[in-house]
Amino acid sequence: MDATTIATYEHSADRWIVARAPRATDVARALADRVGEGDWRADLGCGPGWHVPHLGEGGPVLALDATWAMARRVREFAPGTPVVVGDLEALPVRAGALAGAWAKASYQHLAMERLPLALADLHRAMRVGAPATLFVTSDRRAGVPWDDPLGPRYFAYWPRERLHDVVQGAGFTVEAIEDDGIEWLTVHALRERTLADIVGPELRLLIVGLNPSLYAADHGVGFARPGNRFWPALLASGLASRDRDPLHACAVHGIGFSDLVKRATPRADALARDEYIAGAARVARLVEWLAPRAVCFAGLSGYRAAIDRRATTGWQREPFGGCPAYVMPNPSGLNAHTDVADLVTHLQAAAAPKPPATGGQPRDIGS
Repeated sequence: MDATTIATYEHSADRWIVARAPRATDVARALADRVGEGDWRADLGCGPGWHVPHLGEGGPVLALDATWAMARRVREFAPGTPVVVGDLEALPVRAGALAGAWAKASYQHLAMERLPLALADLHRAMRVGAPATLFVTSDRRAGVPWDDPLGPRYFAYWPRERLHDVVQGAGFTVEAIEDDGIEWLTVHALRERTLADIVGPELRLLIVGLNPSLYAADHGVGFARPGNRFWPALLASGLASRDRDPLHACAVHGIGFSDLVKRATPRADALARDEYIAGAARVARLVEWLAPRAVCFAGLSGYRAAIDRRATTGWQREPFGGCPAYVMPNPSGLNAHTDVADLVTHLQAAAAPKPPATGGQPRDIGS
């Protein structure tokens, strides 16, 4: 979360509480009704804890805020509630611990490019099928001058379509986005059995898989199955230094991860062409927004199904989302035509500083 914003809330919490009143308590109760009896739910960015009693109808609530000033006021509005001073981008809970999540005007204090990773961590912390309700500011507020009596705070102003894409990319089904027509976008979403995008700004290379396997979805890591050659090849290529650690690859090496289709299946051949096409449109918008240096598709069949039926491996004729596009063979152990050495060659070529001239045709490095 933005450090200046945290400092403002630390110094102005009492004034903020006096000037504000709890809103959307009925929405908080509606979320609580969807969480199982006795299951944990979280208020992320809880402020003084105004919504905790409504979220806690039927089960315990973990209250988390980035500031001590707000956290200590929770004991007044919601006595007995466990409170944590923590970071939305690194939630201090074990994987699958939460059966519901509520975030009223908290994620809007993250830079837009940081929200995908923050929601990926929320995906990790929630169990499959758990509901989440998130409030952020609409881009309708962007550019509107206003004085903040509390002090300087950072706000991200979200276009509805991009917000939908980011939440979906984080591994959630977007049930609805409510727009109050003035300021707020309210997202109602479900945590799915899939992988979250691991992406951010200034990526060296974005790896796009076909879709997660059920094994990968359950382990939280793409290409996770022991027989898959992707991670051995990525390590051997020098593009990553930790095995099966996409967060480290992204943060340290600038390697991001997404999928053409978010629906997890036992095998990629269970997907329909329409799913590939719709997924490719979402990933193209992601690429246009984050502008990685290059995009590498890990699987020729998906690229052909979604984008170019005549494609071969190597650099492609046309950019994807405005960025150079490369296609490598599927690293699955089921692909007997490719070994680790071949994949290393493809990955190093895709991460090269500049694509080679193709003369208008894809460059085939072999499959």
